[in-house]
Amino acid sequence: MHTFRIAFFAVILIGGACVTGIALSSTGAAGKPYERDQAAIQKLMDTQQAAWNRGDVDAFMTVYWRSPDVTFSGSSGMVRGWDAVLARYKKSYADREAMGQLQFSSLEYHFLGPDAALLLGHWHLTRAKGDVGGVFSLVWQRFPEGWRIIHDHTSAVPDTK
Repeated sequence: MHTFRIAFFAVILIGGACVTGIALSSTGAAGKPYERDQAAIQKLMDTQQAAWNRGDVDAFMTVYWRSPDVTFSGSSGMVRGWDAVLARYKKSYADREAMGQLQFSSLEYHFLGPDAALLLGHWHLTRAKGDVGGVFSLVWQRFPEGWRIIHDHTSAVPDTK
């Protein structure tokens, strides 16, 4: 009976290892299961940064999920809905001087599954009236049209560059 238990557990362990190996190999090459998704999100972050640096808040917002359920959280509270998030950005950054030049850094990608990701990072605005920066966490979801931000939590923090 003891030998049977050992053999039974050995079969379970080997079977589990095979299933895990199959699952990992089907998600991507060389142990990087989300490499393409990370590149796609990085491209959208680059698009956002370029739009901001042109002073184009409308183009900046195309990366957000265009839904009444998208959310933005910051020091002034929570804003819900794509139109409200756009209005918040336009009010907070009313002109090119207020917008400055945006730079993202220290990006950390955490994939929560095949269609969800968390991105942590720093943001920095270089402006004539004084630089400002902070940290953010973005929740991304894959939609038929591609990856979109469904939640943005951005906070100003001194000396983040």
